Amino acid sequence: MGGIFTFIPSGKIVFMTIGVLALQGDFDAHRRRLEELGAKVVLVKKPAQLDEIDGLIIPGGESGTFLNLLGEDGFEKLKQFVRLKPTFGTCAGAILLATEVENPTQAGLGAIDIAIRRNAYGRQLDSSIRQGKLLPAALNQNQTDQNQTDQNQTGQKQPDSPLEMVFIRAPKISRVGPAVEVIATEGADPVAVRQGTAMASTFHPELSADTRVHQAFLNLVTSCGSDTPVRRF
Repeated sequence: MGGIFTFIPSGKIVFMTIGVLALQGDFDAHRRRLEELGAKVVLVKKPAQLDEIDGLIIPGGESGTFLNLLGEDGFEKLKQFVRLKPTFGTCAGAILLATEVENPTQAGLGAIDIAIRRNAYGRQLDSSIRQGKLLPAALNQNQTDQNQTDQNQTGQKQPDSPLEMVFIRAPKISRVGPAVEVIATEGADPVAVRQGTAMASTFHPELSADTRVHQAFLNLVTSCGSDTPVRRF
């Protein structure tokens, strides 16, 4: 049986659909990574499409431009979605999910209790590929012992192994709130975090062949999916 799914109390299977906000950034790279993992993906270009998905990725780009493209109504619709369903923001998406934005200050969705500084790693010319670490807790969300055994048998990297990270005009997390879980680091810096149903990374996992960060988000979606899923039987 293909696709990402969860179960509801009646015992029926609910198939999950993941949206990728397709207003700017390399949203198609996110789509490819998700489809490699078996997810059904919708490119979200209109606010009404948020009603038809179970989780959302907000890709990189320019966070201020996202706000302009969304408009006031679209931003409010997105804010409502983030309160209810799993959302993963990368780079500019991480900035939108933060409670506090620096350099300059900016309104956002306030879903993750972090302070984040825009363009902290420098200009586009200062972009780089670095080796970081995905912490063991990252993939534990809704992951059974059988899942872990299957991954060992297929030779997939384990979560405590090095993780390639692509930084492009990346922001930097300067403060992490007490309820926020750090799930990836680069040196001493937190570069991926999770709080409740929201997840963020300051790097671009879609530009690496390693799918573990996207898998961590899918695990989060399936663990939350029985609460407010879009019903597809």
